[in-house]
Amino acid sequence: MEKIKPTRIELIKLKIRLKTSQRGHKLLKEKRDGLMKKFMEIIKEAKVKRIEMEEKLSNSGKDFAIISSPFSPKEVEQFFLLPSMKAEVSMEEKNIMGVKIPVFSCQTYKIEPDEKSYSYFSFPIGMEKSIKEFENTFSLMLELANIEHSARLLSFEIEKTRRRVNALEYIIIPQIIQNIKLIRSKLDENERAEKIIRLIIKSQIA
Repeated sequence: MEKIKPTRIELIKLKIRLKTSQRGHKLLKEKRDGLMKKFMEIIKEAKVKRIEMEEKLSNSGKDFAIISSPFSPKEVEQFFLLPSMKAEVSMEEKNIMGVKIPVFSCQTYKIEPDEKSYSYFSFPIGMEKSIKEFENTFSLMLELANIEHSARLLSFEIEKTRRRVNALEYIIIPQIIQNIKLIRSKLDENERAEKIIRLIIKSQIA
């Protein structure tokens, strides 16, 4: 237990500290509850997006497997010796209740139409459509990564806020209240002692 001075000035300081701690506790609880609400919304959104992404990837993968089945892995690899696409990703930040969340946006560009890594004559029929399906899934994957990363950052902030709320509720505020009681008790004791001394002095004078 911290050492405290049983003085009225110290009592006033503790009362001010108690009010500040109680106000901070209330604000942190509101922040924690708001973060939890937003976190649950993001989790639901992430679940929907993940199901959508996995379904699209599964369908694209099946189509690609069927189309490429007549070829050996080496032949399939040779179809894609050179990149025909490039992705440019930019990042911004948004603020969710004091938590800075990075937001990535992506646009996919073709380098040049005549610089494809395959020949239209040797490339399997239907594979270009399959590749396009994978390409369309990429933006969805990036969106899901945004959502899940936001949820991760919010979970860290929720845990940090929860620890602060618990520290105030179960340690700091009770300790301040206990110290206030001790000072009041000591001051009352000193006041009673002073009264007794005054009565003794008066009786001796009389």
